[in-house]
Amino acid sequence: MKKKALILGIESSCDETAAAVLEESNESIPNLLSNIVSSQEEVHKRFGGVVPELAARSHVDKIDLIVDEALKKSQRQLKDIDAIAVTGGPGLIVCLSVGLNFAKALAISLKKPLIVVNHLEGHALSPKLVTEIKYPYLLLLISGGHSQYLAVKNLGKYKRLGTTIDDAVGEAFDKTAKLLGIKFPGGPLIEKFATRGNKNRFNLPKPIINKGGCNLSFAGLKTAVLKISKTLRNNQDKYDLAASFQKTIEEILNKKTKIAFNQFKKISQKKNNYFVIAGGVAANDNIRNNLKKLSFDENFVPIFPPQNLCGDNAAMIAMVGLEKFKLKKFSKLDYPAKPRWPLDKKAAFLKGAGVKL
Repeated sequence: MKKKALILGIESSCDETAAAVLEESNESIPNLLSNIVSSQEEVHKRFGGVVPELAARSHVDKIDLIVDEALKKSQRQLKDIDAIAVTGGPGLIVCLSVGLNFAKALAISLKKPLIVVNHLEGHALSPKLVTEIKYPYLLLLISGGHSQYLAVKNLGKYKRLGTTIDDAVGEAFDKTAKLLGIKFPGGPLIEKFATRGNKNRFNLPKPIINKGGCNLSFAGLKTAVLKISKTLRNNQDKYDLAASFQKTIEEILNKKTKIAFNQFKKISQKKNNYFVIAGGVAANDNIRNNLKKLSFDENFVPIFPPQNLCGDNAAMIAMVGLEKFKLKKFSKLDYPAKPRWPLDKKAAFLKGAGVKL
């Protein structure tokens, strides 16, 4: 009987130290034996954001303990592992280097293949951990560092349909939370504040809403929130601004997603299309519900990873690792960390002043 491949996944691209063990299955969905994520919230809270050097030190302190915990929970041993999959980028280079060097050392000592994974590809394939999905499908990746619409054609084959030309939507959530006095990481709490507020109180801008295809922009929205935040007098004002911000984000994503749907239909030419929404912001219930409704209205099947798999985790890295292991797509031991690593290498760089849409 053929041995089922066993992949150890490692993630350290930003401020989560994570490890997971994934086992190949006879079914289409693999067996996730463990998925351990150690957050650094307490480390960065007093600074109001992630401090790269502190994040890297925390990874160094924890990574061996997290890998050990993942192995113990999976009831497997290091000698059972067939390959080590690790995030190689994009991300903070000092953080990426910790996980990458640890994985390289393991690969050398165990004499097992190293598989370096694009963090964004991990998000793209994360639904495969829980559901059967066939290529091609449309992906909306919304997180603290990324906001993109991608046509996922196959493993390693992506076409970018739209991207943010400035800030990521998750960053806009975090900065708005900070202006409202919510401690880091405050982005997820915006939704709770919004439930107490009047979403029609403040008329906030929707940058490039009527141009640029399904490209996105959030810098102007952040600036508007900053100006209004200086006039707030009480908690109700804060709740109203949070509600207005949440509503504005939903409206932007709805409008741009409709455009992405039309673009993707020309690529897939199928009657029934899949729409995957991944990344940390995909855990926002209101955004999930709005995009679900829009998907059904436009004949797309919406697929969300479970909320525990929306943020950064090693299970999604192991998922890509398993797919590459089957194809024997291994990495050299001198593979460098890549702080910038686009999935669609042919897509134009669309950030900075003077960008033409």
